[in-house]
Amino acid sequence: MNPKHSSRPPPVTPDALRIEQALAQSAPLARLQLLMRDSNARFEAIRAGMPSALAAHVRPGPVDENGWSLLAANAAVAAKLRQLQPRLEDLLRERGWEVSAIRVKVQST
Repeated sequence: MNPKHSSRPPPVTPDALRIEQALAQSAPLARLQLLMRDSNARFEAIRAGMPSALAAHVRPGPVDENGWSLLAANAAVAAKLRQLQPRLEDLLRERGWEVSAIRVKVQST
């Protein structure tokens, strides 16, 4: 039998959703996207309060009901962030965020 003329119909592949559609149609994913935007916006708000050499080794982390996390590349970066923490919290308050705490975590490799 010639494979080009098979009697079986081609497999049905469901239409894949674009990521934006998937996020819009799923409440948990939409919430995650909102939290990610909030975390990135907070990071942009405090970036000016950090030395640029330090900021290059810091990433925004999760936001939850208990606060916000900054992810440090190593223990030395985390130590410096903890020294700057009061200033960074003030920067967030100045820009309208209610700040309970900034958590500093060393990012695992």
